[in-house]
Amino acid sequence: MSKIYVASSWRNAIQQNVVSALRVTGHEVYDFKNPSDGYNGFHWSDIDAKWKNWSPGEYRANLNNPIAERGFKSDFDAMNWADTFVLVQPCGRSAHLELGWACGAGKRTCILLEDGEPELMVKMVDFIAIDLNEVIQWLTIINHDMQIEKAGCKKCGGTVVCTCGTGRCG
Repeated sequence: MSKIYVASSWRNAIQQNVVSALRVTGHEVYDFKNPSDGYNGFHWSDIDAKWKNWSPGEYRANLNNPIAERGFKSDFDAMNWADTFVLVQPCGRSAHLELGWACGAGKRTCILLEDGEPELMVKMVDFIAIDLNEVIQWLTIINHDMQIEKAGCKKCGGTVVCTCGTGRCG
């Protein structure tokens, strides 16, 4: 099964449902809202209740606050751990930066679309889903393909490319 990083927004009403559904289907899932026992994820308001009124200088300075550092480390460690990213719209800049990083890092990527304005650069991702069932079906297919690659060719035992000349292993 996949190790999945779900990128989204704190305000996204379905993010927790997506995390739960992916876990029920057997995947390991990082949930930025509840990344570990006793840690309920990063909130700018943990640094300053008036964070929405910061100047650009205050914002930049607070990126080095130990609370922000801990939140970044938690999320970025999970990004490195994950082999698959699912972006759940609607979401903001951070989630899109995370997905862009995943595309560049060669991770498997998927966007769960919402109604609204189309964006052209979504073409970078591996799969574009219109509902959660499509996300789960895509994950089932890619995990099946991974199992075939790991098992190797039944005739020669080769992986990725058969040494017996019969074609792709599996």
